[in-house]
Amino acid sequence: MVRRSPVSGDDPLQPVCEPCPSRVFLLSPANTSALRGQLLLNKDSQFELAHRIRRQGAPLGEIFSFISSLYFRGKLAYAKAFGNSPPGVPPMLTVTTSRGLLSPETTITLNELIEMAGVSIDLGDSRYREPLVRDARALADQLPPGSEIVLLGSIATGKYVDPLLEVFGRNLLFPEKFVGRGDMSRGGLMLRCAESRLELDYVPVASAIRRGTRPPKLSPLKARA
Repeated sequence: MVRRSPVSGDDPLQPVCEPCPSRVFLLSPANTSALRGQLLLNKDSQFELAHRIRRQGAPLGEIFSFISSLYFRGKLAYAKAFGNSPPGVPPMLTVTTSRGLLSPETTITLNELIEMAGVSIDLGDSRYREPLVRDARALADQLPPGSEIVLLGSIATGKYVDPLLEVFGRNLLFPEKFVGRGDMSRGGLMLRCAESRLELDYVPVASAIRRGTRPPKLSPLKARA
């Protein structure tokens, strides 16, 4: 990353190369109780992904992309474009209802998906909170000091924020432009950023404004040939 910084010499704004901090993205989960989630849980569903889940399972990222569509696809594309994790640490991890933090590449079977669908994202439910805090602490132990943990999800409530702040403190960040946007708008924004390679600005969750006015609508994506 190139940043502009005052230095001695004739040009006070001479570009100075600074190493990028380690960065891991945490993706909020899709709602398995929504209509498309229930289609996957229905043993009579005949489409290809449902068949594959019943036979041998499917990657968590693919399952959540089916359920959440644009929003989760945007998270995956954005995290893939801008993740900068140290060796041995995934650049992105997904919050789940009962299994803590999992890589989107983790294979999930039908029985596992049914189990996850049976646990709500409720801070009072130890089945959700304890695995999440456990895996967050394990991640914190793997990361060098000063690493950025960026939450790609809502901070309007404490359902993700509170347990993650408990572990990461001011190192827990989120995209400032998320404030006031709905899920579809966030998904579209992240897809645009990933395609253009323009990374969003992040701010600490601990001191952020969690709710704000709705920003203008995004311009339509250009049609591809």
